[in-house]
Amino acid sequence: MSGNTTYLELSQDGGGAHKFYEVTVDGLNVTVRYGRIGAAGQVQTSAFPTVEKARAAAARKVGEKVRKGYAPAVRGGRAARPVTRRQVTSAPSTARAVAPVLWRFRTGAAAFGIHISEDRCWVGNEAGDVYTLGHDGEVLARYQLPDGVKCLVADDFWIYAGCDDGTVYDLSAKLPFAAYEIASDVDIFWLDIHEGVLNVADRNGGLTVIDHEDEYQWSRKSTGSHAWMVRRDDRAVYHGHGAGVTAYAQDGGGELWHTATTGSVLFGWQEDHSVYAGTNRHVVQRLSKTDGAVEATYRCDAAVYSCATAPGGRYVFAGDCASSVYCFTADGTRLWKLGTGSGSALSMQYLDEKLYMVTTEGSLVCVDASEAAIAAAQSGTVPVPLDVKSAAALPTYAPATTVRTVTAPPASGIVVECVQESGRLRVHVVSEGYEPSWNVQFPRHIRQAGARYVVEALSPAASGFYRVRGEIQRLL
Repeated sequence: MSGNTTYLELSQDGGGAHKFYEVTVDGLNVTVRYGRIGAAGQVQTSAFPTVEKARAAAARKVGEKVRKGYAPAVRGGRAARPVTRRQVTSAPSTARAVAPVLWRFRTGAAAFGIHISEDRCWVGNEAGDVYTLGHDGEVLARYQLPDGVKCLVADDFWIYAGCDDGTVYDLSAKLPFAAYEIASDVDIFWLDIHEGVLNVADRNGGLTVIDHEDEYQWSRKSTGSHAWMVRRDDRAVYHGHGAGVTAYAQDGGGELWHTATTGSVLFGWQEDHSVYAGTNRHVVQRLSKTDGAVEATYRCDAAVYSCATAPGGRYVFAGDCASSVYCFTADGTRLWKLGTGSGSALSMQYLDEKLYMVTTEGSLVCVDASEAAIAAAQSGTVPVPLDVKSAAALPTYAPATTVRTVTAPPASGIVVECVQESGRLRVHVVSEGYEPSWNVQFPRHIRQAGARYVVEALSPAASGFYRVRGEIQRLL
C-alpha cells in the first residue's frame, strides 16, 4: 500500500499466471489498472457518489484478488515474461511477373490481422494499430490498442482483435473494449470466434475455449506445438499445429479425428465442408471436415505463410515466404504464381474477384484477381498501384479508460444490471422488450454486484445472449 494505491501481483512458476492488479482511490474515483507484469495494462476509472463508497468498492476489489492468490508486491520487482512474436523471413519472389495491385496501404509495422467485410477492410499490425479502409483504399478510422495485434476475426458483424497482451478487444462499439481476457499463461498464436464462443490456439499447441461471458469452458493439448491455426463451425473446432490438424467436438467431448499434414501447419482456412492447412513443407492441403481425409494438395515453391479460398473452394490462394502469391483450381492445378511487390503475405482474404493480403512489410494490399487482370499481369501489363495515405485528421479510437457516470438513463438508453447467480456475476437487461433470461456480453472488469449500467443498444446473438453496441455508462 502506497498512499491510496494498492499494488498486487500473481506470479506462478512453470509458465503459469504472471499478472498484476492495482487499485487507486482518489476522492470519489476508483482507478483499476491490470494486465501482464511488465506491461502498461488496461485502465478503468469509476466514479462513486461518496468517498466512503469509493473506498468500500476498492476494498472489495482488493479482497477478491487476494482470495484468488494475489499478494502485495513492489512494482518493477518482477520482470515481464517474453511475448512470442512470429519470427518470419521474407525473400524476394522468384515469379517472373508481379500481381496486379490496385492499391497499397502501409501501416508502419508487420501486419498479421485482416478482415474483409462487404463494406470495409480491416488491418491490424504489431504496433497495436488497427485501420479500417473502404474497398477503394480510403482510410476511414484508426484504433490504437495497448499491444500488438495477432489477428482480426469476425462473428457476424462484430469484429474482434486478439492482442499480445492476452486480451481480445471488441471493435464493434463506439470505443474498443476488452471482451475476453485470456489466461496469462496462454501465449496467443491465433483465435476464432463462433457465435460468441472464443477458441484460442497457443504457442504450446494448446486449445482453449471460452464462452461469451469470458468464462473458461474447456481446453485440450494437441500432439504438436506452435498452433497457428484454429477454425470453428457448428460441428467441431479444427486445430492446426506442428503435427498436423486435429478436430475436437465443439462441446469439448473429445477428439474426432487427427490428420498428420505434410509439414507443420502455419495457417488455416475453412469452407463449409473442408479445412485448408498451409505448411512449412510448401503445400496447402484440403482436409474433409467429416473425417480429416486429405482431399487435395496445392503445391507451392516455398513455405506457405497464408491461404484463402474463393467461395465454395472454387479457387485456392496461397502466399509463401518468398513474396509470391499463387492461385489453384479446386483439384490442385496451379493457375498462376506472381510476386506480391510488398513482401510475403502473412494473412489473406478473397472477396468479389479481389485478393486482399497483409504482409511482412506491414502493408494491406488489394490485388485484382479477375481473369482478365491476371492474364494481363502474366504478359507484363499491370496497373500503377495507388499508394494510400492516412488523412491528417483521421479519427483515432482507443479503449476507454473511464466509465462515465449518469444520474438518469437517456431516453434511448437500455439499462442492464449486474446480479449474482449461483456464485457468478451475470449481466441482465432491465429495460422492457428484451428476453429476461438472456445474459449480456459485458466487460468483466467493470462488473459490480448490484451496479446498473446504460448502453446505447443491444443486439441479439444466435446463441442466446446480447452484445453491446455503443457507449457504456454507469447509472447512479
